[in-house]
Amino acid sequence: MGREGRKTMKAVKATFSAGFIIIVFLFFCCAIALVFLAALELWRGINPTVTVELRARFNTVLEAIGLLTVAVAALELGQTVLEEEVVREAHVSAPTRVRRFLSRFMIVVVVALSVETLVVVFRLVHENPALLPQGASVGIAAAALLAAWGIFIKLNTSAEHLEPEAMAEAKREDQELE
Repeated sequence: MGREGRKTMKAVKATFSAGFIIIVFLFFCCAIALVFLAALELWRGINPTVTVELRARFNTVLEAIGLLTVAVAALELGQTVLEEEVVREAHVSAPTRVRRFLSRFMIVVVVALSVETLVVVFRLVHENPALLPQGASVGIAAAALLAAWGIFIKLNTSAEHLEPEAMAEAKREDQELE
């Protein structure tokens, strides 16, 4: 690749990095908005100056937990994108990076779905038990994702042995980021 090609590639990489930084910023903004909404929802649930049935207060607090769960997921995804795509300048073609990125993403999704399942089940048990199978389907989806992720990791451990230098580099970067 000639000098002009390298300049073009550098400009393209900078453009992608800028795009990822915008996405990270928007994830952060969404998380802050969700935390604010959760605080409002929590206050609505515990406000002693308003007479509300205990069950309604409980549901409002559960809704705040759901909002906070999604906020954590947004922050984690933003941090993952920042670390894997901007700070590390990861390349999708690197198998080790792909596995690490996918693993971080799956952790966030599985935990968020699991917490959301608890919130939905608690609510449905008291409001509409007939809808429990639909609420449980979220938990089943989380379990299926966790199982699929485990299979993916198991099947890809041999790939890590094929590229020990990439794993060593990734571990060095982890230490630098801590």
